[in-house]
Amino acid sequence: MGIETEFRAIVVDRTEDADGRKTQGATLRVIDDTFLMPGDVTIAVDFSSINFKDGLALTGRPGVVRTWPLIAGIDLVGTVEHSADPRWSAGDQVILNGAGLSETHHGGLAERARVSGGSLVRLPEGISPAQAAAIGTAGFTAMLSVLGLERAGVTPESGPVLVTGAAGGVGSIAVALLAAGGYQVHASTGRIEELGDYLHGLGAVELVDRGTLSEAGKPLQGQRWAGAIDSVGSFTLANVLAQTTYGGAVTSCGLAQGADLPATVMPFILRAVSLIGINSVEAPLPQREEAWHRLRTDLDLGLLDSLTQVIPLEMAFDAAAGILAGTLHGRTVVDVRA
Repeated sequence: MGIETEFRAIVVDRTEDADGRKTQGATLRVIDDTFLMPGDVTIAVDFSSINFKDGLALTGRPGVVRTWPLIAGIDLVGTVEHSADPRWSAGDQVILNGAGLSETHHGGLAERARVSGGSLVRLPEGISPAQAAAIGTAGFTAMLSVLGLERAGVTPESGPVLVTGAAGGVGSIAVALLAAGGYQVHASTGRIEELGDYLHGLGAVELVDRGTLSEAGKPLQGQRWAGAIDSVGSFTLANVLAQTTYGGAVTSCGLAQGADLPATVMPFILRAVSLIGINSVEAPLPQREEAWHRLRTDLDLGLLDSLTQVIPLEMAFDAAAGILAGTLHGRTVVDVRA
């Protein structure tokens, strides 16, 4: 019997008291390979990142983790140690975003992982492991959203494009990608005075007060945007749809305000507006590879570096609280070995 490798990981677990009340919490633990789930590729993880879902999982909120105990972290970047999948060999540098990490399968906030090789993407040339983690699920989702707008026929010539939650992870990279593609980007935030310079630096040409979108509005409103990338949901998404121009398109990739959609069919049947769902978790491999190829060619990596902070594993808890409180903007990379 060999000696199992010990490593650090942030583990989410759930307890139940005598009255049947369940409580979920996360702790930094030392575990070994026997804790890992089945998978055909074993990875030495170098970096993960903090996304909104990670904020929920690490602060004990429901809705992300579905089996317990579970290693948190919906992203990982690392080096293959062992592989039974012929597509991968020891030494390959790989990326995994979503694909059940931190939901039903152990995630990337750990020094080791064992996963299926079927959703892994090779680290693109020219992108460092830390930059890949900074892109993470947020940037991957942003790129899927940009591709969704492109497929719907939204071009720079169509008119302005709105990004909601613009100072968050998805929003920040969406603003940068759209601006680099020649779009007129309008960025919505609740902290215009504090974050105006930051958003203009990403390429936004106009700032929109979040408060003008976050309350109940009319089913149809003045036509303002040819397209939008929304990570907020609820009244915000309903108002964005109501203000999208004829034939425009809106991608939906988050629910920071809420999972409800208090809207009518009017934007769809009277203005031919398209609502496009973005699911980064279950995206098939060809979509993953296309998105990462476009991220390599379209994203300004110097700009990415300027909006990224790197923290050690034990600081992930504070970062998780910050992302839920709205005090954390840009991208936060977790160096799991620091």
